[in-house]
Amino acid sequence: MKRFITALIFTIAFANVAFAQLPEPGFVIDGNTAIVITDPQVDFLSPNGVTWGVVGKSVTDNNTVANLEKVFQMAQQKNIEVFVSPHYYYPHDHQWKFEGVLETLMHNIKMFDRKDPLSLDGFDKSGADFMPQYKKYIANAVVTSPHKVYGPDTNDLILQLRKRGIDKVILAGMSANLCVESHMRELLEQGFEVAIVSDATAAAILPGMNAYDAAMVNFKMMASKVMTTAQLATELNK
Repeated sequence: MKRFITALIFTIAFANVAFAQLPEPGFVIDGNTAIVITDPQVDFLSPNGVTWGVVGKSVTDNNTVANLEKVFQMAQQKNIEVFVSPHYYYPHDHQWKFEGVLETLMHNIKMFDRKDPLSLDGFDKSGADFMPQYKKYIANAVVTSPHKVYGPDTNDLILQLRKRGIDKVILAGMSANLCVESHMRELLEQGFEVAIVSDATAAAILPGMNAYDAAMVNFKMMASKVMTTAQLATELNK
């Protein structure tokens, strides 16, 4: 038993030392840097949204709504291009023959639903609409075609970034372990440098399952830099 406890302590200590020694590549903000925000929409960020029961605590604890607005504001003040990658489902998307767990849930609760890809009928103030305080900033942003699962593999985000000479991305939005993480992974695979704004995102918290904490582990292991909104402001003011 003593040997087991000693081995366990050694393993934990080694893991903590190894994690503490993870390098930070750093992230230099320059003229080829853009901000990408995923799903800044009512269904994720408002008490009126269909997911508030599971994401509300994380959104509130992180002050995500206000922090995202600060990110928009800083981008405007520093003349940094903003790209918004939204999530929409149209009637034809509900005819898919198979889905993953959360795809099934999103379809069942009519998350991000729009009546028609060629019409804005019923869009204003719906769950698919952007949060009202962000609209004045999004009016000047590049709004990509919608992604359909979690990542930018199914939209034109990477094309839009490449066409504007962007090779560095500051990433924020919803939700941390799904769309934000999937965007981070694909952007990294496509050769972009990626930084994450840790308190301008949030995720579901379920019994025995904290999706925000899960995302933070992967962010810290994969992104070039993980920073808070305040730290981003400091970087931009250098």
